[in-house]
Amino acid sequence: MSVTVEKPGKPAAAPKTARSARSLVDAVFRAREISIAGALLLLVLFTWIAEPRFLGGQGIKDLLLNAAILVLLAVGQSVVVITRNIDLSVGSVVGLSAFACGKFVSGTDHGVLTVLLLGLLVGAGCGIVSGALVSFGRVPALVVTLGMLYIIQGVDYWWAQGEQINAADVPQPVLDLGSGSVLGIPYLPLIAFAVLAGTAYVLRTYRSGRELYAIGSSPEAARLAGVPIRRRVLGAYLFSGAVSGFAGALWLARFGTVVADNAHGWELTVVSAVVVGGVAIVGGTGTVWGAALGALLLTTIGSALAVLKVDSFWQDAIAGALLLAAISVDRIVRVRMTRALRKRSAR
Repeated sequence: MSVTVEKPGKPAAAPKTARSARSLVDAVFRAREISIAGALLLLVLFTWIAEPRFLGGQGIKDLLLNAAILVLLAVGQSVVVITRNIDLSVGSVVGLSAFACGKFVSGTDHGVLTVLLLGLLVGAGCGIVSGALVSFGRVPALVVTLGMLYIIQGVDYWWAQGEQINAADVPQPVLDLGSGSVLGIPYLPLIAFAVLAGTAYVLRTYRSGRELYAIGSSPEAARLAGVPIRRRVLGAYLFSGAVSGFAGALWLARFGTVVADNAHGWELTVVSAVVVGGVAIVGGTGTVWGAALGALLLTTIGSALAVLKVDSFWQDAIAGALLLAAISVDRIVRVRMTRALRKRSAR
């Protein structure tokens, strides 16, 4: 009788430990996002004190416009990084998409929807190639996307042949998308927020979104649980590519003038925004909200340095320093959490 009483107590310990592990991880990364928001507020406050025009009507509008495209890229990159992969081709996809859209509409009267759809298709095509090689070809993501970066850049330069698409040749409705606003809020930040909120909802609510986290946390456990890993990873790259192509179409609308090397070198900035925003580079944790905060922080740093008349070189230096710091923090936190969970399991 005493034996049957003691046995039921042991199985209950595992779910309790799992729940405590999840709550611990969630608390750590929620605190990470709160700290980023606090740093962003302090940066804005300091810059505003030094230069009151920083928070003027035009200053806020420029800040939102500058952050919109980077936020979009960070959202797409986050979905890939959550699966324990990476996409280094996002900047080159933006450049290719922007030039393709500019070339297509130059001197025509094509509408906004046509331009956005073309950008989506160009980016999705690039994403499918990368995703297929990573998921079905089992080639390391770093190798695939780095190769795609150079391939896409080469195609873009070969196609452009030094040509430049000028704003005068772009249909006015497309340019209005990049400069227009509703109730004083520019269209681009509203579009970026809609994509951000939609992606966050899918990741949090739908089974396919939760499976991406499962893949990043433990691919082997996800496979044993019946998660279609190859299909989910392919879908993540497809989404990242489509968002990057969409961002390229918005780049055309925002600036009007495009060349072959638009968004060149943005890979570091996008990855920095994602990792600084709390999305672990080893996958499985983080949110797109945090990645968006990271993108907004990096954009604000660049704007603040310009307002304070600091050499723009420091923007890249600060982005690199934040990236190293974020990766180091993630590593330290994971080691400590692993030790804490082992102690709890031993009890």
